[in-house]
Amino acid sequence: MEPESTLTTCYRHPAVESHVRCTRCDRYICPDCMREAPVGHQCVECVKEGARSVREARTAFGGRIATAPVVTYTLIGLNVLIYLAALVRPGIVDRFEMVAARVVGPDGAYYVHDAVLLGHFDAEGVAAGEWERLITSGFLHLQPTEGTFGIAHIVLNMLALWQLGRIVEPHLGRVRYLALYLLATLGGSVLELLLADPGVPFVGASGAIFGLGAAYYVMARRLGADMADVNRFMAFLLIWLLISAGLTSWQGHLGGLLTGAAVMTAYAYAPAGPRRTLIQAGACAGVLVVLLLLAYVRVTDLTGGAA
Repeated sequence: MEPESTLTTCYRHPAVESHVRCTRCDRYICPDCMREAPVGHQCVECVKEGARSVREARTAFGGRIATAPVVTYTLIGLNVLIYLAALVRPGIVDRFEMVAARVVGPDGAYYVHDAVLLGHFDAEGVAAGEWERLITSGFLHLQPTEGTFGIAHIVLNMLALWQLGRIVEPHLGRVRYLALYLLATLGGSVLELLLADPGVPFVGASGAIFGLGAAYYVMARRLGADMADVNRFMAFLLIWLLISAGLTSWQGHLGGLLTGAAVMTAYAYAPAGPRRTLIQAGACAGVLVVLLLLAYVRVTDLTGGAA
């Protein structure tokens, strides 16, 4: 009777002799299958299983932890690119005017100017069915009829976006941050639609900036941060709002501020747990519905019920 063989081999590579066991499943593993562990070595499968069981780190508001504010940098780049494009071809900021300027040719057919990409905020344009102006106007910093206005506008807005975004985005995560930014943009446009002169066009990311400012304040209070610097910033933001009442679109600033505060409050005080993301998403959807309903009511009023 032959003695029982004492040769041990890797469970994944039976042809390879191995004398090391996985510290988790106790199976023999070869050097190719070994993975460093806090104690000894583990096999490939146990390492994968352990990774699945580890909960992904989240911020206090439920967002994924990111090392760089990618969305902020992308938004800045997009605003700057659109500004430069508008300088080269101003027509891209005036879609409604271009479409409205169609004329009847000698053959009786309608002719329209070259298609353009974006529209400034114009209540008359929204009433004509161009609802995208409520968002696209937040990425423009040139008035459709004034090519010289905008350099100071975009510099101040992008500087504020850079400062606020680097603080707010890492705490919210990219998806929540982008949702807040776009909703604040929409909120600013809707309040302009409700309160501003329908015949006056508006452009700029100021509504979104004020929304981020409100979010920064709510976030700091929720985290128990030192409020001295935060209060100084909010005082500056409110002074900016008062000054804008006589110079620019205070309605857009106030609308962004209120919307940003509402969305951030939902983010900050949604109960932690598996349903937090669902509650936050529902709150954002609710804000979106309210804003669109307000815009629809206003457009219906402007068009005499023909919206």
